[in-house]
Amino acid sequence: MTTIEKGAYGKTKDGKIVDRYTLKNQNGMTVEIITFGGIITKIIAPDKDGKLDDVCLGFDNMEGYEAKHPYFGALVGRVANRIAGGKFTLDGKTYELAVNNGPNHLHGGLKGFDKAVWTTNVEGTKLHLTHTSPDGDEGYPGEMTVHVTYELTSENELILDYSATSTKATPINLTNHAYFNLAGQGTANVYDHYVTINAETFTPKDENSIPTGEIASVEGTVFDLRKPVRIGDRINNVPGDKGYDHNFCVGEKRERKHIAKVEHRASGRVMDVYTEQPGVQLYTGNYLAGISGKGGAIYGQHSALCLETQNYPDAVNKPNFPNAILKPGETYRHTTSYKFSTQA
Repeated sequence: MTTIEKGAYGKTKDGKIVDRYTLKNQNGMTVEIITFGGIITKIIAPDKDGKLDDVCLGFDNMEGYEAKHPYFGALVGRVANRIAGGKFTLDGKTYELAVNNGPNHLHGGLKGFDKAVWTTNVEGTKLHLTHTSPDGDEGYPGEMTVHVTYELTSENELILDYSATSTKATPINLTNHAYFNLAGQGTANVYDHYVTINAETFTPKDENSIPTGEIASVEGTVFDLRKPVRIGDRINNVPGDKGYDHNFCVGEKRERKHIAKVEHRASGRVMDVYTEQPGVQLYTGNYLAGISGKGGAIYGQHSALCLETQNYPDAVNKPNFPNAILKPGETYRHTTSYKFSTQA
């Protein structure tokens, strides 16, 4: 049985109270979430010997999360990943969004969902978070109401259930940006992590990290992760990048599917990822550069990896990509889960 405890975490610079919720199951696994950004601040999971370690990067206080940081553990929206040029056209009207990543709009803009203080409600073993994004927020049309539920099961599975409605047609692509290191946060790098992604295709990108529109086979490339690959053996061979920061196509059927596995064989920790989303972004912390994190840890390049379940990047501007538009009267919904286990 999972318990949920509420406590004080801190305040934002403008005086808003930020609460902390601690989800803990009978196995000792613990997940800590704060109402600022719906951020996962801790994931404490056992290794093969029962030793507990925090496997999620982050900060010890609000100062870290309010400063500029790479979305550690945050809920991201309205649109995760990049929109080319910060522009899209919908129903004959062109919308201009905040540009915050070179020429692109990234992860919802200058003040996305990761910087909002979410309202909460606890229902049994579920933590419900709600945020209302006003019409015109960061340039997006329509008032959007978003609900995200966190649940930690007795099987060490962290389930994230997303839903949203909007008063006007608008793009949407919600995800969580947790950074994982199964050896324990603060460990130098993830080179000894083995990654499997069940994807036969991926979306090649241009020099601005925008998909070209092509959906290409992974066969014979460094993007073929259909069998376990040690990250350290591949990361320096990824063309034109400092590592992986790519979208993998894991199946357009909107049904729960096993899309990825991460193994750290020394500790025995394993993380399996399930989602109904058509894509997942593998990001290997290429731009982490000496960030001071929890407990005095210094996060350097490649000190974590992300598996961001998503629609394809820039789908709003690519007619051959899966639908990215939420219309009035519809409900956007998907579930992603991270299941933690151990192996000898």
